[in-house]
Amino acid sequence: MNHHAFGRMPFTVTNVGFGAWQIGGSWGDISEADGRAALNAALDAGMTFIDTADVYGDGRSEKIIADVLKTRGDERPMVATKAGRRLNPHVSEGYTKANLEGFIDRSLTNLAVDSLDLVQLHCPPRDVLYQPEVFEGLNVLQKAGKIKGYGVSVEKVEDGLKAIEYPGVVSIQIIYNIFRQRPDHLFFQEARRRNVAIIARVPLASGLLSGKITRDTHFASDDHRNFNRNGEAFDVGETFAGVPFEVGLQAVEEVRKLVPEGATMAAFALRWILMSDAVTVVIPGARNAEQARANAAAADLAPLSADVMAATREIYERLIAPHVHQRW
Repeated sequence: MNHHAFGRMPFTVTNVGFGAWQIGGSWGDISEADGRAALNAALDAGMTFIDTADVYGDGRSEKIIADVLKTRGDERPMVATKAGRRLNPHVSEGYTKANLEGFIDRSLTNLAVDSLDLVQLHCPPRDVLYQPEVFEGLNVLQKAGKIKGYGVSVEKVEDGLKAIEYPGVVSIQIIYNIFRQRPDHLFFQEARRRNVAIIARVPLASGLLSGKITRDTHFASDDHRNFNRNGEAFDVGETFAGVPFEVGLQAVEEVRKLVPEGATMAAFALRWILMSDAVTVVIPGARNAEQARANAAAADLAPLSADVMAATREIYERLIAPHVHQRW
């Protein structure tokens, strides 16, 4: 894995990190033991970036991370968490300094730290991005030492473009994968210009781009790939990257033909993301240690050829773009 600066912050991170949504919840039955094993395997492989959120398992993910890092006692990786989704209802009026400080204090306790490395607004309503007082409040919390930096996790490219207008925003987390290629247009260009770190999430389109999901795959009742197919619980773009399931399966079979011999489709999909120099870190999740090790190894794949990159773009434009490009 390559190491590089995390935008304007004084952290150096690996280009493959650990996405900790799965070890928190909403991905079916993943035991705490498997979650710990996955995180330990990621750290053993050298990953130096962990992404979580206060709502992943109602704090379970954060607490597992804290315990694993305490037990290991070695050099601490950068840990990013998110805040805002604890609001009920999740409305822009709730993004007050007092509420955000409460969420941050809870994460400080869960993660057992005195200061959060990075807190990200968790896909806030668009109106929040037009309220400078929200970001002024984050500046105050940063000066108070509760957070070292802040960013925004967004659903839409337009939201990312708006968020980076605020000088204090050091990172944007956005969905970017073979099935969601729009960020690699104007948004990545602007992020590079402002030296904003990019965290690429949902890299495998909720497992579609692992090549292991079929029409007969069963998803547990508490797996968002079962209960959020049409955006019933949160933005549908978080589930299968917003691609209709049958369309995604069709596109996967075409992508499969491009995977080099000896590589898995998941590794290929992660290497595709790393072909963009705008991406600071990609954060695949892992259900177990084996998956975590495989994610780390993806960075060692040879760069993809221009022909292969062009072929993925053609598949995207022909099959996927009509469903997702203008929506996100």
